[in-house]
Amino acid sequence: MTGSEKDGPLVLGIETSCDETGVGIVRGNTLLADAVASSVDEHARFGGVVPEVASRAHLEAMVPTIERACETAGIRLHDVDAIAVTNGPGLAGALLVGVAAAKALAIGLGKPIYGVNHLASHVAVDQLEHGPLPEPCLAMLVSGGHSSLLRVEDVTRGVEPLGSTIDDAAGEAFDKVARLLGLPYPGGPEIDRVAVGGDPRAIRFPRGLSQQKDMDKHRYDFSFSGLKTAVARWVEQTRDSGAQVPMADVAASFRESVADTLLTKAVAACTDHSIPRLLLGGGVVANARVRELAAERCAEAGIELRIPPLSLCTDNGAMIAALGAQLIIAGHEPSTLDFGADSTLPATIIQA
Repeated sequence: MTGSEKDGPLVLGIETSCDETGVGIVRGNTLLADAVASSVDEHARFGGVVPEVASRAHLEAMVPTIERACETAGIRLHDVDAIAVTNGPGLAGALLVGVAAAKALAIGLGKPIYGVNHLASHVAVDQLEHGPLPEPCLAMLVSGGHSSLLRVEDVTRGVEPLGSTIDDAAGEAFDKVARLLGLPYPGGPEIDRVAVGGDPRAIRFPRGLSQQKDMDKHRYDFSFSGLKTAVARWVEQTRDSGAQVPMADVAASFRESVADTLLTKAVAACTDHSIPRLLLGGGVVANARVRELAAERCAEAGIELRIPPLSLCTDNGAMIAALGAQLIIAGHEPSTLDFGADSTLPATIIQA
């Protein structure tokens, strides 16, 4: 009996949608390795991700990260049953590096390949920690590039987008506000650090798309561009008046606006669609106030809250391997080798 027959398929997943080179290895729903090489330090001096720098970093990190994952999992490359790779959405050049590497492995090893959706993978990874995902489930994915609400019946068959960002994503807003406050990149951890001791009620910053006039068209959509502008104007006016900017209060009030907006819309979607469970994913979930408020709001509404370990919330190869394994278990055929990288791949397309 092969390992895949006994314990589920042994899948190696490759993630290169942004600035993390992630290689994960799973057997069925069991995580064996999650190796990540981040190029965040190389982007810090630019105040944000530079696509060309990210692509070059993926090229340099790919082989060492694959080797590290195999060593951690205690396997050799030819032991794997299949290769899975992110083919979108993400940065085009970065995606191309991962797709090319995955195809080379699939051809060289004679293994099937599965091109998978980055967003759906953020949903699938939760099963590595908490077991099968109850159906239906509402997933809120918040990161530097995405702020999405998805209704999930079966992650291997498709998801239904309920809402998404119409301008800046939550993580992007954190980076931009951190920059205007003179804080380093990435902004999320810095805002979290400075917000400690600040008063989240000190400044009432706006909650985007939350007014009654927005409800018909944008009930579940997100907008953080106006919030970023409001913070910039408040800081500018304070400095022009000669007063010192209360950094902790600004950071705490901004963070509260983001968390309140996210969770108000997520809980509303759960209630409106009679879905008593909410899954969080994406790098912004690392924010302490987002997790805290999610627990509070879900408890009040009687909603089950599922949050993967923080290491699996940010971009990683384990989530790609997890979705690949679930596709195999569900009986999906492999992808053909003619698929490419799709930087704007919609959430509704799960597999290439």
